[in-house]
Amino acid sequence: MGTTAKKVLSETWLVRGLAQRFVRCNRGVTAVEFAVVGPVFFAFIGATLETALAFFAGYALDTAIIDSSRLIRTGQSAYISSEANYREAVCSRLYGLFDCDQIRMSVRAIDDFGSFSMTDPIDPDSGDWTMEDSFASAEPLQTMMVEAYYKWPTFFNIPGLNAGQTADGKRLLATTHVIRTEPFTL
Repeated sequence: MGTTAKKVLSETWLVRGLAQRFVRCNRGVTAVEFAVVGPVFFAFIGATLETALAFFAGYALDTAIIDSSRLIRTGQSAYISSEANYREAVCSRLYGLFDCDQIRMSVRAIDDFGSFSMTDPIDPDSGDWTMEDSFASAEPLQTMMVEAYYKWPTFFNIPGLNAGQTADGKRLLATTHVIRTEPFTL
């Protein structure tokens, strides 16, 4: 047997021995399993946290609109006389969660509780805003509708779990509050 044949034979035994040791060894099994399962686990944890934060933000927006619309309901026109005043009243109740310049708000009078129509605030194809901010001063004993919309950023985009996302990849948070003003004096 030549030296080349001996060298090939010894390398074959070496490779075969290493392969058998690798198959028998289970010290790296946990690392390999974690490499397979870990990214999926962390993606679901991230998506869960993101969903919880979006629900909290939606609740905060809803609560801010309800609380600030009380100023309209009670006729506190010293505080609420323009869209800027109302935006300030809403933003002071949002805990710093939102970029207040990006919130779209509409305050308008409607005929009664049963005959209102909501606006579509975004274009479903592009995700661009279709509504402009508006503010109408309230009269005594008038039915008013207050709407607020915000595009909440998303970070974890898992296919099939993108419920509520707009065409531009953000989640639309929306709140509507319909009130009847009190018989206040102007």
